[in-house]
Amino acid sequence: MARLAQRAIAEEQMDAPGLPPDIYAAVLADLEKANRWTLSARPTLGFLERAAGTLDSFSLLDVGYGEGGMLRAIARWAEKRGIAARLIGIDLNPESRAAAETQTPEDMGIDYRTGDYADCEPVDFVVSNLVAHHMTHGQLVIFLRHMEANARRGWLINDLHRHRLSHFSYPLLARLMGWHRIVREDGQLSIARSYRPREWPPILQEAGIAPGTAEVVRRFPFRLCIERRR
Repeated sequence: MARLAQRAIAEEQMDAPGLPPDIYAAVLADLEKANRWTLSARPTLGFLERAAGTLDSFSLLDVGYGEGGMLRAIARWAEKRGIAARLIGIDLNPESRAAAETQTPEDMGIDYRTGDYADCEPVDFVVSNLVAHHMTHGQLVIFLRHMEANARRGWLINDLHRHRLSHFSYPLLARLMGWHRIVREDGQLSIARSYRPREWPPILQEAGIAPGTAEVVRRFPFRLCIERRR
């Protein structure tokens, strides 16, 4: 598909400021289902296994937590290993907090916040899932600089890989599973808005990330991750 040769920049429907709260909640719920079906948590948990597996405790910020599924997966992962994890989520949309708290047991102790990641305190790890492709080029460079300066032990961008097969097959999966129309349409656009491996090094260089310090890796299925461990 020639249209995938260039990264798409069209806005996604779920980012529209006037999206009604009930529709936004429905989209988040189905997006969480899509994340489970596409093994979204695996790259993040694998990163933490390598970067934090020997620690007794750590603090972590998840930028753009949505319905909170990634933070819940991290909480379960840490509890299973006896790690005391202080987990914080930050999301620009105030509707995300209500949706995430509804789905999260109180004893997990996850601190869901609304606002800008730049206002959060430094932590051991900063992670994001399916967020980078929503940013403009300038926003992404600023985000990378912030993580490099404020993540003491490392950071991870867990995002999509702009690939023909996933771009073609995702709408079929979404229709089969009966997910919300916006999840189906935005999901395909998200793939078109995401990056390819060769596109990341210049962005990292622009952000001042020294060559060889951050690794661009492909993860199954159709994930492209940027891993930084100290």
